[in-house]
Amino acid sequence: MKGFWPVFKRDLFSTFVTPVAWVTIFVFLLLQGANFYLLVAHFTNQVDIAIDRGPVQWFFADSILQYFPLLMLAPALTMRSLAEERRSGTIEGLLTTPVSTPAVVLAKWAAAFVTYLAVWAPTLLYMIVLKRAGEVDWRVVASCYLGVALLGAAFTSLGVLMSAMTRSQVVALLLSLAAVIGLLIVGIGEMIFDNGPAHDLCAYVSILSQMADFSKGLIDTRRVIFDLTLTAAPLFITVRAVDAWRWG
Repeated sequence: MKGFWPVFKRDLFSTFVTPVAWVTIFVFLLLQGANFYLLVAHFTNQVDIAIDRGPVQWFFADSILQYFPLLMLAPALTMRSLAEERRSGTIEGLLTTPVSTPAVVLAKWAAAFVTYLAVWAPTLLYMIVLKRAGEVDWRVVASCYLGVALLGAAFTSLGVLMSAMTRSQVVALLLSLAAVIGLLIVGIGEMIFDNGPAHDLCAYVSILSQMADFSKGLIDTRRVIFDLTLTAAPLFITVRAVDAWRWG
């Protein structure tokens, strides 16, 4: 993919020179700090702790504060990806350079995804603090972060696609939020429908169930395949859309 690295490095470094990025990171870590504080307060006076409902499970799956940053981070990081290029007119210059369309799209997605992972990295300190206070199963921690990474890959892919649909960063943000919240709502149907095709479909796409499984160290290959598909499909559509700009 000719031209991937220059676009990737440009987008990655440019992310950290915008105030929006730093505000997003600050809000994310503030919410995660509040989440961890509530976790510590909750378990301070607990005498009996269930094996599958310990601090790690509570942090990654049982706390409602976990899902706000999980759902909001990717749209905030991707809203500039292509929308700003189109608004400022720099996309024409980019597409006339000897850079392939898949390289442009994948570089923008990779820059957003790497930033997503970097923003999550400080939360590893919470696991170290928990380890000093008690026992932590690092295999479960690794499983939890795998779930976070898979969802992040899918959400940033959706975000890049939505950013390609408009010239407005705000509209791109709202479209991305609508997409990821829509997935969350569909998954909630698992708790509403009786056993049957509708229940199975909702359970398959459920973000809540996925994080609940990963927080117990259960890695369901069906969920991994779903996340990878949800990552690849929007990127493919985005490549076709950008190709249409190039040759349209």
